[in-house]
Amino acid sequence: MIIHYGGLALLLVIIFAENGLIIGFFLPGDSLLFLSGLICATQPELLDVPIEMLMLYLFLSASAGSTFGYWFGRHFGKRALERKETWLFKKKYVDVTTDFYHRHGGKTLILGRYLPIIRTFAPILAGVIQVEFKSFMFYNLLGGAMWIGTIASAGYFLGQFEIVKNHIDLIILGFVVVTTAILVNTYFRQKRRKQKEQS
Repeated sequence: MIIHYGGLALLLVIIFAENGLIIGFFLPGDSLLFLSGLICATQPELLDVPIEMLMLYLFLSASAGSTFGYWFGRHFGKRALERKETWLFKKKYVDVTTDFYHRHGGKTLILGRYLPIIRTFAPILAGVIQVEFKSFMFYNLLGGAMWIGTIASAGYFLGQFEIVKNHIDLIILGFVVVTTAILVNTYFRQKRRKQKEQS
């Protein structure tokens, strides 16, 4: 378990990476947030910080990660996103995020927080397309606060119930299934829309 072996420091590094580093898209951000709140409530020896401080640290880490992603996108992102596909990087990741941006604009930095891959590529793409920094930071901070506030606090609240403590694995699996299903649906909707435009 990431939190068990790496504690708060590794948790913050992963949240930072998933919110702005190209290589961070595969990291389990949602489940880690939920689990961190749950562990804070049930196993304070692993995360010996009050929930308020934990959420503040997570917020700062997520916001800093997205800000780095924006900076990277502004200076190096175009070349990075146009590179050849590898087993790790797929062009469809950029396409899905771009489509999401076209439909939601700056709100992508809020809504996209709840979607794997889009969460990682949205700030980078914002830098590539030269979104005004003030506007980016508004959505970045608001999105980070909402993402951390809803998921980590939900884990902390549900950690008060014994049934949740006894079924952590199923809950984490549920997070993965739901977020993946939403992402797959977004990808296929975009694909169908492109096919209609071409026909």
